[in-house]
Amino acid sequence: MTPGLWRNLGDTAPVWPGRNWPLGATWSPESTNFAVYSPDAEEVWLCVFDDEDESGGERRYPLTEHSLGIWHGALPGIAPGTRYGFRADGPHDPAHGFRFDADKLLLDPYGLAVSTGPVGATETTPTSVVVDPSFDWEGDIRIGRRWRDTVIYELHVKGFTQLHDRVPEELRGTYAGLGHPVVTDYLRDLGVTAVELLPVHQFFSEPALRERGLTNYWGYNSIGFFAPHADYSASGDRGQQVTEFKEMVKALHRAGLEVILDVVYNHTAEAGSDGETWSFRGLDDRGFYRRVPPAADPVDEDADEPAPEFDDTYWDVTGCGNTVNTEDPLALRLILDSLRYWVTEMHVDGFRFDLMSALTRSGTEIDMSCKLLVAMGQDPVLRHVKLIAEPWDVSMNGYLVGRMPPPWVEWNDKYRDTIRDFWVGQTDGVHGVATRLAGSSDLYADDGRSAFNSVNFVTAHDGFTVRDLVSYDRKHNEANGEDNRDGTDNNRSWNHGVEGETDDLAVVALRRRQAANLMATLCLSNGVPMLTAGDERGRTQGGNNNPYCQDNEISWVDWSADDAWLDVYELTKTALRLRRDHQTLRQRHWFEGRPTIVGGPKDVAWLHPTGREMSDDDWHDSGLRTIGMFVTGKPLREPGPRGEQVIDASFLMWFHAGPEPCSVFLPDNDWVRRGRVVISTDPDLPIGAEAVAGKELSIGPRCVVVLQETE
Repeated sequence: MTPGLWRNLGDTAPVWPGRNWPLGATWSPESTNFAVYSPDAEEVWLCVFDDEDESGGERRYPLTEHSLGIWHGALPGIAPGTRYGFRADGPHDPAHGFRFDADKLLLDPYGLAVSTGPVGATETTPTSVVVDPSFDWEGDIRIGRRWRDTVIYELHVKGFTQLHDRVPEELRGTYAGLGHPVVTDYLRDLGVTAVELLPVHQFFSEPALRERGLTNYWGYNSIGFFAPHADYSASGDRGQQVTEFKEMVKALHRAGLEVILDVVYNHTAEAGSDGETWSFRGLDDRGFYRRVPPAADPVDEDADEPAPEFDDTYWDVTGCGNTVNTEDPLALRLILDSLRYWVTEMHVDGFRFDLMSALTRSGTEIDMSCKLLVAMGQDPVLRHVKLIAEPWDVSMNGYLVGRMPPPWVEWNDKYRDTIRDFWVGQTDGVHGVATRLAGSSDLYADDGRSAFNSVNFVTAHDGFTVRDLVSYDRKHNEANGEDNRDGTDNNRSWNHGVEGETDDLAVVALRRRQAANLMATLCLSNGVPMLTAGDERGRTQGGNNNPYCQDNEISWVDWSADDAWLDVYELTKTALRLRRDHQTLRQRHWFEGRPTIVGGPKDVAWLHPTGREMSDDDWHDSGLRTIGMFVTGKPLREPGPRGEQVIDASFLMWFHAGPEPCSVFLPDNDWVRRGRVVISTDPDLPIGAEAVAGKELSIGPRCVVVLQETE
């Protein structure tokens, strides 16, 4: 019998044995069960904090039950909102992967909420929070929209509403603000169907940023994989953030908007081996983080010292100091449990995985049959949600665009680069542009996937906004405090003659037209379009292409933006509405360049400005800057839900990136006899203008013109 646990036989112990599952703090009115994995610890204490005690009131309870590497116990009388943490003692031997320190308070890896308020009279230390998970979802269920019907809008929870004058001031920059009707109405009216939230797992800023008076604004520095980031809560950090997040999801779903989380499982905020200890390093450093593999040299039997059995150098393919070891059973379990929690308990609809390549490793090699991918593919919950990969990491062999297995879709940076190059006039002809417009078959068709495995984007949080893409030749990241060394130099941008903002009306007009061209191209390409928040409104970051540490007006969406950019907003809305209303513009099947029925038009035809179909010589014409894309809806290749033929409108889209006006012709055949302009970035070619087969249509410099067939 352990001394001190009982005064007399039959007395109730202060800590009950509890159970070793589920991990984390599981609240009930009778008691709260605590379970934490720390297989090499020699002692573990549960630390509970009393808000009524000015000194912090830490009470320590030894967890005496230990099974399968899990320390556990149940504590009666714990109310939701109670702050807690763990202390673990054991060997402090970093050379062998042990960093136990009983003086360090540790967050619960499975904690459902984190409080960042004060602990003790002078110290500020984050703590985990006991949460009552009950919530009235009022019948809310996952939307389950098909990929081909999806339009993604990438946004930052705080930055999207922080400056919004129609969102109540106390809700700006919060989950509640994002769920406000003013916001959901705007998103629905714009035509997007899903919001992709920059990281909302609890994260902390790096010490180097704090020393410069900056913070990690983007949030790619996670530490709590079950906890909504506390600073985005308008209602408090003692579990209220969980309820507020759920209310936001419910409001977005009510508006028909899916919720996709950008998740960072590849590394944590604990950084390199000399970084801060918040949680994992103090509990299971040896198992949770990947190490540099042992040297492959043969053992020298005559050496004075034996070869080391363990190298404590962290293996880093994330650029953030550490890489989570997905081959470790408990690290893998944590990721899977976290994903399922956000789907089943928080009702999110999918995930975008940051630096996915870092998670697909067996040893140091990329493995498409790795434990994580196999487990997710077999999981009855996860295999049916939206799964998006950022298919690269910072290693030399981590570039996986086109290689992720079903059911994954991918961020397609080849699309981004090709479309940017086309509109700044840097392309070698139009062959690559046609491939991207049609869904990137070179990447996805060979293994049975569809065009909707390609998430198309021209901008993202990382890099220039659309307005900056047409306003700057160079990055301007001086505010980051790194002497403008951070951020990419490969921007594929063009300032159109003046670096930065200008009063030159001709330059401003050309920039807006180019921005409209980029947005129209994105919205009308086959695949899944992803817009970056504020691009449709002319949001600028002042030329900063890496504002990860700028929690201020540099990054926030300015809702009082220049009205001159409203034409870009209206064009984006029109293009997305056209896409939504016409299945011709969001087809699931690959184009085959042949008729869908005998005697009918080709499903896609690529047109030279003269109106004829492109020839081999045309495809190799490096000076060609104009291409027409004809897509038929009579009928579509894909049948309807009962196998019936589906009839839709046909479209002819002209993409002209040349600096001079261009004459184009509708082909003089039976495919389209007459067309009406439904999208135009040419100020001299209005919506509603008509074109007739065999007749000339004049298009101004650098324009997109879309014709819809009229009977």
